[in-house]
Amino acid sequence: MSQLMGISLRPEHLKRYKDLAALFIKYGRSDLLGEAAPEADAPAVAAPEMPEQLAADLEKLGPTYVKLGQLLSTRADLLPPAFLEALTRLQDKVEPFSFEEAEAIVTAELGVKISKAFATFEEKPIAAASLGQVHRATLRDGREVAVKVQRPDIRETIVKDLKALEEIAAFAQSHTEVGKQYQFTGMIEEFHKSILRELDYKQEARNLTTLAQNLDEFDRIVVPAPISDFTTSRVLTTTYIRGLKITSLSPVVKTELDGAVLAEQLFRAYLKQILVDGFVHADPHPGNVFLTEDDRIALFDLGMVAHVSSGMQEKLLQLLLAVSEGRSDEAATVAIEIGEKTEKFDEVLFRRRVGDLVAQTKDASVEQMEVGKVVLLLARMSGESGIRVPSELAMLGKTLLNLDQVGRALDPEFDPNASIRRNAADLTRRRLRQSLSPANVLAGLMEVKEFAERLPGRINKILDTVASNGLEVKVDAIDEKLLIEGIQKIANRITVGLILAALIVSAAMLMRVETTFRILGYPGLAILFFLAAAGGGIALMFTILMSDHRGAKKASTRERA
Repeated sequence: MSQLMGISLRPEHLKRYKDLAALFIKYGRSDLLGEAAPEADAPAVAAPEMPEQLAADLEKLGPTYVKLGQLLSTRADLLPPAFLEALTRLQDKVEPFSFEEAEAIVTAELGVKISKAFATFEEKPIAAASLGQVHRATLRDGREVAVKVQRPDIRETIVKDLKALEEIAAFAQSHTEVGKQYQFTGMIEEFHKSILRELDYKQEARNLTTLAQNLDEFDRIVVPAPISDFTTSRVLTTTYIRGLKITSLSPVVKTELDGAVLAEQLFRAYLKQILVDGFVHADPHPGNVFLTEDDRIALFDLGMVAHVSSGMQEKLLQLLLAVSEGRSDEAATVAIEIGEKTEKFDEVLFRRRVGDLVAQTKDASVEQMEVGKVVLLLARMSGESGIRVPSELAMLGKTLLNLDQVGRALDPEFDPNASIRRNAADLTRRRLRQSLSPANVLAGLMEVKEFAERLPGRINKILDTVASNGLEVKVDAIDEKLLIEGIQKIANRITVGLILAALIVSAAMLMRVETTFRILGYPGLAILFFLAAAGGGIALMFTILMSDHRGAKKASTRERA
């Protein structure tokens, strides 16, 4: 076993550690490795080329690291915007495996030879990725289908890589400040669950069915339907949809398209997924969005989906509306509520930075406006200001960033901010109707029933306590004894002041009374009253000064203690 900073790394994991170490040093992030970073003589990369070069380097490391790069594309708090964009566009570009291997996997999974299950099965795949490849085929009943076959031994490869990543993440989190701040072990654990779900093609088939049902109201959007009889955990068979990648459309095709309607409907469909359904196609990059032959939008690859809770949906909707309408203070408030504040949180700086960001967005032209990038920058500012950002916020930013690109490919003048404002009222109504669903109403009635059942017993306890004179109200906000003493002092001073005032008024009135008793030629009784008032006033002033001095001294002593 090789030892690094007291952490044991298995020999097979050490190679992966060195690969990642070379990458981190190459891109100036050796702080992620602590004192154990091995030396690497990687060539320097020009700053503008770094993001694309990182994506290329991750592709060379293999399928696990391609998926890791896609996960990092959602971490706006960890990477700069240029790297996020490059990793967002990161797609699997690998050589296909042989038809013989594909045939063996399909036969083993379906329990029947390909020639028996399919009327035709093309040997050359139409697409190849790090986890699998897709072949076009025809069922015995004449339906055209797409058959996705998982790569041989890909599960074993990914499990080994995940174990190495888990050890490296634990090492970095234990020995680097960056690792502790961003909780690397939690990030890898989330990645572990995500990629294992993506390797289960039965789960992807269920995802396709759910998404198709959720988007049934959108007539210009289509989702491939899974063929359950020909689907297993390693083979996924769906209806075949002919089309072209959105980004590869020719100018002639674009002129004949109703691009504005398609872009608006696609954007509205994703807003519904995120803010109403809570079930999101989490990877709508241009490679997964096609234009069909009948001018509809087809969504592919449901291996990666995200789930958004009802409470988070409310916050995300508030955030999107605040950003789209230029309300920076509200956007900052919602971002603070969404995240988890750390000891390093600087609220004043964060609000100022968010204000500058939202102001730039509000003043930007339609061509410059990218709401997805704004949300990602907001997530990054949150992380830099000491707020631990939830994955849902970064996922929203990444999804909207992809949609910005796809939307503008369909309609160069598409305005995502305006689309958000147009659909805000409808989204709010949908959320309200959802909250009034029979299940939610029934849950509310059960809570009311439970409250009503327990109310009599609780009231009896309160009345018994009152009857036995045992009811107490405790207020910890102030010191009652100190407060009463202060009120008494004020009352005493007011009383003395009134007596002195009465002496002065009485002396003034006695000055007009003729008497033989005189002092210095003035009525003697009046002069005595004046002297008493003067002496009392001086004594009161001295008492007040001494009391205030003692109070200040005590306060100073408490502060030093």
